[in-house]
Amino acid sequence: MSDFTLWDLARNLLLAARWTLLLSLIAFAGGIAGGLFLLVLRVGRRRPAVEAAKLVIEAFQSTPLLMQLFLVFFGLPLVGIDVSPWLAATVALSLYAGAYLAEIWRGCVEAVPRGQWDGSASLGLRYLAQLRLVILPQALRIAVPPTVGFLVQLVKSTALASVLGYRELTKTGQILTNATFQPFTIYALVAVIYFIMCYPLTSCARSLERRLGTA
Repeated sequence: MSDFTLWDLARNLLLAARWTLLLSLIAFAGGIAGGLFLLVLRVGRRRPAVEAAKLVIEAFQSTPLLMQLFLVFFGLPLVGIDVSPWLAATVALSLYAGAYLAEIWRGCVEAVPRGQWDGSASLGLRYLAQLRLVILPQALRIAVPPTVGFLVQLVKSTALASVLGYRELTKTGQILTNATFQPFTIYALVAVIYFIMCYPLTSCARSLERRLGTA
């Protein structure tokens, strides 16, 4: 039995939570970039691009995130790319976030009245200019609450990176459990820390939903 005090356990878990937050933020940033790219293809007018974007989105939405982590971690070395648990988790979560954000934003873009497309076309704007100057600014108002809500899901999904050996909050909890044989105490602390990280985001999403009138 280890001599870890409650403070020792909490301090180690709080230090590990930094890596959970860092992974979440990097994956979210990567997801924004990938999601915007897929969104442009998904709502475009070129049928092959639309179908390709749909296929990518459905592939990520129809397979478990754990399987995606394994495919990146074990698949990239087959083509000669050395992958650390950190890199594998970052790439897999970014791709996962990009697919889901693209679909969230597609719904927001389609919620913009069709007349906005027609009106901007009558001004001589091309597709990308229509999207950038007219459609996306209006869709953004609708997209903010569900996007923040998805960030909560992404923070919780980082726990799966522990299976690759990445020492984020959940993995550190497993290590401490093996060292102290106090699973209830440790996982209760892990749950509390996740709650502290996610609850402000959840409250923010609800507040934005009420404020922007998108309930």
